[in-house]
Amino acid sequence: MNSHVDPELLMLTHQPAPGRQTTRKKLFIALAGGVALIGLGFGAYEAIVASKHVTTDNAYVDADAAQVTALTSGPVKEVRVVDTQTVRKGDILVVIDDTDRRLELSQAQSALGDIERRVRGYQANNTALDGQIMARQADLMRAGAELARAKVDYGRRQSLASSGAVSGEELTSFKTGLDAAQASYAQAEANVQGARGSYEANNVLIAGLPLDQNPEVTAARFRVEQAQVALNRTVIRAPVDGVVVQRSVQVGQMVQPGTPLMTVVPVDQAYVNANFKEVQLKKVRIGQPVELTSDLYGDSVLYHGRVAGFSGGTGAALAIVPAQNATGNWIKVVQRLPVRIALDPQEVAAHPLKVGLSMNTDINVSR
Repeated sequence: MNSHVDPELLMLTHQPAPGRQTTRKKLFIALAGGVALIGLGFGAYEAIVASKHVTTDNAYVDADAAQVTALTSGPVKEVRVVDTQTVRKGDILVVIDDTDRRLELSQAQSALGDIERRVRGYQANNTALDGQIMARQADLMRAGAELARAKVDYGRRQSLASSGAVSGEELTSFKTGLDAAQASYAQAEANVQGARGSYEANNVLIAGLPLDQNPEVTAARFRVEQAQVALNRTVIRAPVDGVVVQRSVQVGQMVQPGTPLMTVVPVDQAYVNANFKEVQLKKVRIGQPVELTSDLYGDSVLYHGRVAGFSGGTGAALAIVPAQNATGNWIKVVQRLPVRIALDPQEVAAHPLKVGLSMNTDINVSR
C-alpha cells in the first residue's frame, strides 16, 4: 500500500473555507469597534460628567461640640441629665452645693455695708470740718479787727507820750494790748490753717467723689458682684441645644474650676469633613454645591450642602507626631486635605445625623 501523501493535496485540505475567513474578520472588526466605542464612551463620560465632579467616601459627620466644665468649686448636689439625652440651651445640667458661695456673698455684702457707712462718716466729717473752717475764718476776722484797733490805740498814745499827755504806765498797757492782739491774730491764723488741713486730709479719704463713685465702695461692690457670679455658677446650664455625651460627673463628686463634666453635641448644626485627595482639589472652590448620602440612610436620602472651607493642613502634617523621614528611604504618598461641607439644616432636621457617621460626598466643580 502506498503511504505517500501529496503535499499540495494536504495544504488544500487544511485551508479554511472562504466563509470562515469572512466570519473571523467580521468578529475582529466588531471587537475593535466595541473597544473603540467603549473608549469613546469613557472619554465622553470623563469630559461631560466625571470632569465636573469630584467624589470621596472618606467623609464623616462632625459638629462643634461644647464641653461643659465646672466654673466654681464644691460638691455636686444634683446631676439632672444622662448620656444620649437631648437638651435645650439653658436647661439645668448639674447643680453644685452653694453653701460656701452663699456665705461668701453674705460676707461681701456685709463688708460693703461697713465701707459705705465709713465713707458716709467721712462725708459727714467733711461737712463738719467745712463749717469749722468757716468758724475759724470768722475768728480770724475778729482777731484782725482787734489787732487793727490795738495798733491805732497804741499809735495814738505813743505820739502823745512825748508831750507827757500819756503816762508811761498807760503806754505800756496799750503796748501789752497790741502784743496780745497780734498773738490772738496769729493763733486765729493757725486755727484756720489747721482746720483746712483736717478738711483736706479727710477729703482725701472720700476723694472728693459721691458715695457710688468712691474707690473703696466700688471695690467692695465688685467683690459682691464677684461673689454673686460664683453663686450663680453653682447651677450649670446647657450652653447649646444638643445631645449629652461623655457624662463623667456624679453626685457627691468634689469639683474644681475647669473640671470636665460632660459634652453637649449640637447635632442640628452638624457638618461634614470630607478628606479629598490633593489631586482632586484643583477645581474645588468655596461655595460649590455638594450632594451627599449617608451609610445610615442609604441612597434613598440625599443631602445637599456647599463647600464651606478648607483645612489649613493635611491630617499627616497636623498630627501630634508629624511624619519625618531622615533616612532617605522616602516614599511619596498622596495626601488628603479635609474639606468642610455645610449641610442644609432642614434636611438634617428631617433626617438627623450623628457625629462620626460615614458620608459619601460629590462636589460639582463646574459651578
